[in-house]
Order: sequence, then structure tokens, then C-alpha cells
Amino acid sequence: MTQGIRIRHLTFTGPLKPAATIEFSPGMNVLYGASDTGKSFVVNAIDFMLGGKGPLPDIPEREGYDRVLLGIENLGGESFTIHRSASGGAFTLFNGLFQAFPDVPGCELREQHSDAKDDNLSSFLLEQVGLKGKRLRKNARGETVSLSFRHLARLAIVDEEEIIQKRSPLSDGNRVVDTANASTFKLLLTGADDSALSGRGDDPANQSRGAQIDLLNDLIVDYQKQIKGLSGPAKELEEQSEKLEATIERHAEQLNATENAFREATANRRALRKNWDAANERLAEIEILEERFSLLNKHYQSDLERLRGIEEAGTLFSSLETAACPLCGADPSHQELHTDCNGNTELVVSAARAEIAKIEQLQRELGETVAQLSAERRSLEIRVPRMREKLDSIASYVETQIAPNLRSMRGTYAELSNKKAEVRESLGLYRSLQSFEERKAALEREVQKAVGGSAIDEDLPTSAVDRFSVQVLDLLKEWHFPNIQRVHFEKSERDLVINGKNRTSFGKGLRAITQSAFTIGLLEYCRSNNTPHPGFVILDSPLLSYRPEINDDGDESLKETDVKSQFYEYLAKTPEDRQVIIIENTDPPEAIQELEQAIEFTRTLGVGRPGFFPLKPETATTTQSEGLA
Repeated sequence: MTQGIRIRHLTFTGPLKPAATIEFSPGMNVLYGASDTGKSFVVNAIDFMLGGKGPLPDIPEREGYDRVLLGIENLGGESFTIHRSASGGAFTLFNGLFQAFPDVPGCELREQHSDAKDDNLSSFLLEQVGLKGKRLRKNARGETVSLSFRHLARLAIVDEEEIIQKRSPLSDGNRVVDTANASTFKLLLTGADDSALSGRGDDPANQSRGAQIDLLNDLIVDYQKQIKGLSGPAKELEEQSEKLEATIERHAEQLNATENAFREATANRRALRKNWDAANERLAEIEILEERFSLLNKHYQSDLERLRGIEEAGTLFSSLETAACPLCGADPSHQELHTDCNGNTELVVSAARAEIAKIEQLQRELGETVAQLSAERRSLEIRVPRMREKLDSIASYVETQIAPNLRSMRGTYAELSNKKAEVRESLGLYRSLQSFEERKAALEREVQKAVGGSAIDEDLPTSAVDRFSVQVLDLLKEWHFPNIQRVHFEKSERDLVINGKNRTSFGKGLRAITQSAFTIGLLEYCRSNNTPHPGFVILDSPLLSYRPEINDDGDESLKETDVKSQFYEYLAKTPEDRQVIIIENTDPPEAIQELEQAIEFTRTLGVGRPGFFPLKPETATTTQSEGLA
């Protein structure tokens, strides 16, 4: 009997909250609606309840919900409810479907997989799909690892980030587990696991190689974790490094020119400031000199008035009658007019006149000097404000234009230099990782040669991968994929080649639809060939090309085709022994919208489903709100 499981419902409960439940049917299910309405949260929650480590997205609407219930059923008609705390941890299993925590005995299941015990969720789920106890090859030495349900989940649940990744659907970005992932794919294609491998290579040389490979695996995992935070793959980083080099060179030239302009402007500002200071000092000096010369002129004027008084007095004295000498007091009879005395008025008048002439000459010279100083002062009084204006203009130009521009350019230059250093460091990580991977591959080839083994790619049966390729080709033709002619599975790349072009070389939209074809094609192949499969597929955003905000990187657009309608028309015919859950932002065709298993997500009460969690009336809006995944 065909084995597998179907998702029947996802329920969140809380002590003070109304239950939030969504139910699913066999066949096709569609959750559609605008972004940020809770659709992708459903995908994350289902994965979380099937053993994903989580944590669940921390969104405001989830506050107060502490329990999660996932209802499932197997194809034999048995139903179960898996319970888990919203914070993670172990599970509780109940027989039957419950949308509230049941008051019946349950069985506790650990979250950690173990093939030695049945007390874990992975073993229970594997038993439901008929794959319990299977083993996978994990390395070139033929060593194996127990199959866990998480190996299967990554081929059945494809979220919106994984669906557009530029890597094989069999890779999750961790090269260390790529062999086990490819072995899982082989198990689903053929139904045969790797239990027959003996794990050969126990001789000392191979043990040494094995120890080196294990060490390299640890280093590869560590470097992969570091590389996850990088801005892109190695090729993009190489291109980015070249662009940064050219940008830094151009920026250095601009920065040098700006620094020269800054130096020239500041030099002019210093020279002008020096001249302005000198002019102000000279103006102050002239003002002091004018004050002093004004005092000196007053002294000259006072001396002139005194001398003119003496001159006038001497002139009047000679016209007076004979009387006692006013200077020596001698009576007229005792006056000796024919001799000189200390009071010779004519000499005094003559000396006064000579002194007057001398002072007048000095006064004239002082006037000329004062006139020159006054002219110089008036000139400076005109020039100083103009110099100040020019100085302020240059200072403003430096402070508001050149200096900010220079700071900005220096900051940009520093950022570019730091970015270049980061890119160099990132490229160094890639080169180191590549070196480790090449060394690991060489060691694995040595081990394979020593033990006579083969690589996992060689273990993939050609007939099986050819039939799988035909299944995907037929699927893409059913969907009216544009110009589809041929599809084959390239073992070395572990991915599809479509019309001679690697799948990862297409743009985002075509990568999404071809990833969907790979995932659904695998389900169809397994059911058609009676090989094991979990029985369900969940795809988040398979029709990415129909989003108006998506640029398909120059690839052929799907928007002018009927791929969308044919995609839904094909899935609407999905038989009940399988289940496909589609999460999309764009509206499906009207005929699909009318189906009971098509649910529109909104953020508006009374229109579709207003988010995954119940909306309070006071928080409901007529537009989409943010905060949900």
C-alpha cells in the first residue's frame, strides 16, 4: 500500500486567546493574498511542527499563543495530532484530530532524531511514510547516517527564500551534508537506501584520510557559516572588487582635487585674514595718531596765542610815555637807553615773531600729516568692510561647501576602502573554503580508489534520473512553460538542465517555477513508480514572475504566457493520495478562487481570512497591515 501523510490542520491556542486554525484537504490547497498577511507564517509553523528547530517568527499577532497543534493523517486513514510548545522543545502525540489540547493520554516524542529508539517525532513520521530504519551515505568512505524526517522535509517544504536560490534543490548550502541530501534523492527515486554500504576503509592510511576529511568538514562548516553573512557568491565578489578598485581610483582623484581646492581656499583665507588684521591695526594706529596730533595742534595753537600776545604787548610798549622801566623798574633818569638790558622789548618781540613763524611751519607740516592720515583712514574705512565681506565669503564657502564635501568624500573613501577590505576578506574566505573543498575531494578520491567505492553522483541510477527528467519535462509542458523542448538531470551539478541551460542560470521567476517543477515532479515520479515519498509538498511563491515588483533578471518573462492558469489547472487535478499546498501573493484564476480549499488572506474583517490569527475589531483596517511573515 502506498504510504505517506497529509496535513489536515494547523492550530494555535492560548489561555486567553481564541483558537487560530486553518484546515487542509487532500489534493491541492491554495493560500493567496497580499504580502504580510500571515501566509508564509503558516509554512514556517508547519515546518516547525514537523521537527524544524525554529524558532517561530516573532510577530505581534502570536503574542498570547503558547501551544501549537498539527493534525495529520496517513493514507491508511489513521489520524494524529502533534502538540508542541510555541517556544519549541519536545512533542506530544495524540491519536485522532484535535484543535484544542485534548484531555486524553498522549505519547511524548523527543525532538532529536534517533534510529535506536522510537520515542522521537522523526521515527514516528518515518514510520508513516514507510522509511523508518533507512540509512544514507554520508561520505566517500561509505560511512552511513540514519535517515531522519528532516532529510525528507527539505525536499517537500520549499519556503520563499529557498525557492529562488541559485543552487541545486538537493543542496541547502552546507556542502558537508550534500552527500546525504543526494542519497535521500536516490532513496526516493529508487526506494533503495545505503544500508548495504559497509563503511570500508579501516586501514591506517584511510583512517588518517578519514580524520583529515573530518577536520576539513569542520573547517568547511565553520567557513560556510562565515560566508552566509557575505554579500554574494565568489564571482559577484570578484566583480565587486574590480568595481570597487575602479571606483576608489576615481574617488581618489576627486578627493585629491577637492583637497587641493580646500588648501588653496584656506591659504587665501589666511592671507586675507592677515591683511584684514593688518588693516584694522593700521586703522587703530591712525586713530591714535590723529588724537595725539590733535592735542599737539592745540599745543601749537596755545603757543601761538601766547607768542602773539607777547608780540602785541611789545609793540604797544614802545608807544608808551617815559616811565619807570616795567622790566627792571629803573626811573627814566636812570635809564640807559643806549645800552641793552634783560628786558629789551624789541628783541623779545623779534624772538616771539621768529618762534611764531617756526610754530606756524610746524603746524602746517602737522596739518599735511593729519590730512594724509585722514585720507589713509578714509581709504581703510572703505577697504576693511570689503575685506571682511570677502573673508566671510571665503570662510562661508570653505565651511559650507568645500569642508563638508571634503568630509563626505573622505568618509566615502574610507567606506569604500573598508568595503574593499571586507570584500578581500570575503574572497579570502571563499579561497580558503575552495582550498578545503578541493583537498577534501582529493582525499575522498583517494579513499574511493583505496576501497573501490564510487561517488554518490555515480551511484544515482541513470535510468531513474532519466525517468525523473521526463516526468519534469512532461510537467513543464503541461504548465505551458515557454519553448520547453528538453530536460535532463545533470549528475555532476545535481540539478536540472532545461533546454541546454543550467536551471540556476535562469532569473528569479524562472528559478522559482523550475524549482516547483522539480519538487512536484519528484512527488509525481514517486507515486507513479511506487517509491516512497512524504506524500505532501508545500511551495511558497512558486509564481514569482507574476509579482509586479519582481525583475526577472533579464530572463524571458512568464507574464505574457498562460503558465499561471495552466499551473493551477494541473494542480487542481491532484489525486487524493498526495497533497500540494501553494502559498502565493497573486490571485489564482477565478475558478480556483471558488474552490473550498482556496483561502484568501487579507487584513480586513469580512473579506477573506483576515490574517492567520483572529483580528480584533478595533485593530482591523481596510488596508494590509505589516508585521506578519
